[in-house]
Amino acid sequence: MACIIMLCLLTSCSKKQGTKDRFTPEFDTIFNRGNKFLQVGKNEEGLRYIDSGFKTIINPTIGDYVRKYGIHYMVLRRGQGEIEKSLPYADTMVYYANRNKKDKYYAENLAEATFSKGDALFDLKRYAESYHQYYEAYLAGQNTLNKLTLSEFTYRMGLIMFRQGNYRLSEKYFQDSYSQSYENGEFLMFYRRQEVIDNIGLCYKKLYKNDTALYYFNKALNYINKGEPVYRTKVIGDHFDIARGVVYGNIAEIYQRQGKFTEAAALLKKSIAINLRKGNDNNDAQLTEIKLAKLYLQLNQVDSLEAVLNTIHSQFDTLKNEEAVADWNHLMALYSLKQRKFESAAGYLQVYDTKKDSINKKLSALIASDVTKQVLNYENQRKITALSNNNNLQRIYLIAALVAGLLLLMIIFLVYRNWKRSRNEYQIVNKLNQQINEQNNVLAQALTELNISSREKDRILRTVAHDLRNPLGGIASLTTAMIDDGELNTDQQDLVKLIKETSYNSLELINEIMEIANNSSTPLKMEQVEINSLVSNSVELLRFKAAEKKQEITMELLANEKELCISREKIWRVISNLISNAIKFSQFGAIINVKIIEDNDGVKIAVNDQGIGIPDKLKNQIFNMFTDAKRPGTGGEKSFGLGLSICKQIVEKHNGSIWFESNEQNGTTFYIKLLNSFTAA
Repeated sequence: MACIIMLCLLTSCSKKQGTKDRFTPEFDTIFNRGNKFLQVGKNEEGLRYIDSGFKTIINPTIGDYVRKYGIHYMVLRRGQGEIEKSLPYADTMVYYANRNKKDKYYAENLAEATFSKGDALFDLKRYAESYHQYYEAYLAGQNTLNKLTLSEFTYRMGLIMFRQGNYRLSEKYFQDSYSQSYENGEFLMFYRRQEVIDNIGLCYKKLYKNDTALYYFNKALNYINKGEPVYRTKVIGDHFDIARGVVYGNIAEIYQRQGKFTEAAALLKKSIAINLRKGNDNNDAQLTEIKLAKLYLQLNQVDSLEAVLNTIHSQFDTLKNEEAVADWNHLMALYSLKQRKFESAAGYLQVYDTKKDSINKKLSALIASDVTKQVLNYENQRKITALSNNNNLQRIYLIAALVAGLLLLMIIFLVYRNWKRSRNEYQIVNKLNQQINEQNNVLAQALTELNISSREKDRILRTVAHDLRNPLGGIASLTTAMIDDGELNTDQQDLVKLIKETSYNSLELINEIMEIANNSSTPLKMEQVEINSLVSNSVELLRFKAAEKKQEITMELLANEKELCISREKIWRVISNLISNAIKFSQFGAIINVKIIEDNDGVKIAVNDQGIGIPDKLKNQIFNMFTDAKRPGTGGEKSFGLGLSICKQIVEKHNGSIWFESNEQNGTTFYIKLLNSFTAA
């Protein structure tokens, strides 16, 4: 569709003033005949015909040059997928467009050229450069180009901001694109406008403004329904149903957040039924199936969850979306945990981590390219250029004044004084420009080095942890097998048990280190979670561990169910860590109490033990990473001093708080506070 939209852009540029002077009649004829070859897939014949015909034109216009190289660009980029090879042709288009800025069609030529270059850079994930092309072309043509063309630029800039995660600025660009566009009787423009409305809703969904997002999704749906009778006869295919299916999936996510689970499930099924059809948006259907599986998981509808997961898995041979594969493995891990299949869950989680790492690496170029911070730089540079042009104009006036000033001495004096002031201002502007450029270079270098250092640190941690975990796991398994074999004498068994214990301790330390690395780089995945269920699940999974020390875990849950917008996986980790610590530091046969307390603006979760308590001299070090406050458990369990530091990081990323009350006589109580509402940054 993008190739067709590009052709529409070129046409819309011309509608404002016509193409009588922009292209020679000879080139119009050559272009139309050559385009017939291109339309039937005879790219080489079409390009040869256009190139040879172009040589016969005596005085080609700048528009002829731009269009000629634009044809090569489009064949390489869209026809053959050779993005890198198409970029030099886009550069040549920009070169010819800028050859004569006084040309009547300068803005149209520059818009066509920069739009082409911006799209190629966008496909190459060079987002900062792509944004720069769109931004400069938009500024150059905002007073001369028609609104349909301008709407294409703001739409592209909105896409870049959305992928950057700057949803507020993205929403502004999409709003501009919608207000600049209008229905011109063509289906493509109608389809783009409904897409823009849906994108505005997506921005508000990302900002957790659910009511506003729902308003725009319904607006998009009404727009599609209203336009279908008008445009149905102009297109072939289920474009209207495809668009509706996408909107249904988006509305369903809002309903799920609002607790309207029945309505959400119905819309998700409706969306899947539409886009799973042959020729429709199968990728969107698969991602929507993932959403449905997450809903069934949230509602604890295990049979329905299993059916959807099996359906998704059966599609991977023909439809394998990397994001869907990662989410499927994560859901399978959670499903396996519900089935108490812990080894299967671990395997799925390992695949999920690998897939997520791969996806994150592919997004690294976008994350590293902070386009938002460059917007202000582009605007400042434009103002500096305007000031420089203004100074050049003043110089021209000065020369004219000096020639005329030969007749009047006073005028010469005044003009000379103004010229000195202008020169000083010019020097000041140049100096400021140099300072700004130097500061920008220093900041850009520092930011790049910081990002590289941070990513390298996380990569090294993951690599070392991953490479150590497999051999250590093998050692632990071998020692277990040797002990169970029964052929070792007492001394040998003691040594092997020591190796086994050391291996498991090392594995636990590696897991803690990997958790720290993930917490620092991975954004929270927020969802509505029923807190009673989450705490109960954590307790039930740890009862067997408490039973090893003949301990008992009691629970006091909320009287009524309550949902919080949190990261299920991370908060589950915090609660499990606190309960594990209580087990570790409590005496054999002790009672551990887990309690949920409703607060004004959220809930408090308390984990109380009757253990050895925390001495006063260690209390200030408890939440420090690699703290010296670590002590062995009452059963000799190893402590690494990382768990509470990880808990503190997770809770504070939720805008919550964690603290404790302890003495050596009555044991320790840890508290975490979670808020009713939270919007992740």
